[in-house]
Amino acid sequence: MASTASIPTFPCNKTCSFSRHGFASRSKPPTFSSRTWRSAAISANLKEKTALEYRKLGDSDLKISEITLGTMTFGEQTPEKEAHEILSYAFEHGINALDTSEAILLRDAMTCCLLQYPLPMKKETQGKTDLYIASWLKSQSREKLLFWQTKVCGYSEQFLSYLRDNTKVLRVDAANIRESVEKSLKRLNTDYIDLLQIHWPDRYAPSFGEFFYDPSRWRPSIPFVEQLKAFQELIDEGKVRYIGVCNETSYGVIEFVHAAKVGLPKIVSIQNSYNLLGRCRFEIDLAEVCHPNNCNIGLLAYSPLGGGALTGKYLDIYSEAAKRGRLNLFPGYMERYNRSIAKEAITEYTKVAKKHGLTLVQLALGFARDRLFMTSSIVGATSVDQLKENIDAFITTERPLPAEVMADIDTTFKRYKDPTSL
Repeated sequence: MASTASIPTFPCNKTCSFSRHGFASRSKPPTFSSRTWRSAAISANLKEKTALEYRKLGDSDLKISEITLGTMTFGEQTPEKEAHEILSYAFEHGINALDTSEAILLRDAMTCCLLQYPLPMKKETQGKTDLYIASWLKSQSREKLLFWQTKVCGYSEQFLSYLRDNTKVLRVDAANIRESVEKSLKRLNTDYIDLLQIHWPDRYAPSFGEFFYDPSRWRPSIPFVEQLKAFQELIDEGKVRYIGVCNETSYGVIEFVHAAKVGLPKIVSIQNSYNLLGRCRFEIDLAEVCHPNNCNIGLLAYSPLGGGALTGKYLDIYSEAAKRGRLNLFPGYMERYNRSIAKEAITEYTKVAKKHGLTLVQLALGFARDRLFMTSSIVGATSVDQLKENIDAFITTERPLPAEVMADIDTTFKRYKDPTSL
């Protein structure tokens, strides 16, 4: 029987009412049973059965669409005009959440490369994604776009020093966090951020395709309490509403939750990779840690299509779609999805999709959509047509996926457990 014990009460961000959004201050989160994990999901239009659903993010007051629009390609692969078209289409079709960041350091088990928004790394284009969003927002209502998330970089001493004015080493400390937020607010031309997440930990932790923990890489890090105190200052000033983590482990989540019990803000989200090719890292223990009756942390899953690999376009390396894809345009980027064992798994999942009259995109996004621990899947697009296909996969694919489809997915999973880690 599922536990119905009350969730611990944490300090809420009551210093700012954010009345322009119509949100009240956070109240004590409800207790969930296993049967009501999705009780926070509501229909975007009760008369429209094919509408997107909106789900409550952790124990925040935010209800966000089950699709979050990823914007990493804006400014490099996607010019400003096309970016605005994508943003408008997303907004018009029920997506109320945008994901952006100041930069991203991607490590693969075989490669190490630096990417930033936009992708790939170019100092002169850093932050252009935010500028494109800001220029689009001039013709929109900021209040209607309910959920806006960005990120502050984690530890970096080699690549990202130019992001800061007065330091060569990026850390998750008060100075770095404040400078990151101030610059993001300026680029985005807004006065607050709905969700600010730590893009990767200040301490060493396996991430971005690294599957195992290497004890020899342990290093001193900024204490969890100190990190939360820095976020608290920005929350008190009304510049940040909620905080979360990315590319985090169970240890990190639990430590942040425990640190918050002294009167500091509690994390409400975790943004980790999750898809048919990479399930175990979350399912083994993070799913339990993040359960509403435990730490109540909402999963914002990035790469639900495995960087595009789960569209099947990379199976034919000579196809035009493959040549235009990020995995080929940017050598080293998400190399784990291009390995032979991963392609074998993709081929088998393609067979499953065809057997049940689905596209591979419908199978992959339908699977992610239906996971009980999923709050929102972050889906990027370089064109409106691509975004339309992704949205359609969410709203037209049978909900939930039929038992016989899930049975075939499970059979394939037993043969190819997290092939990207091999």
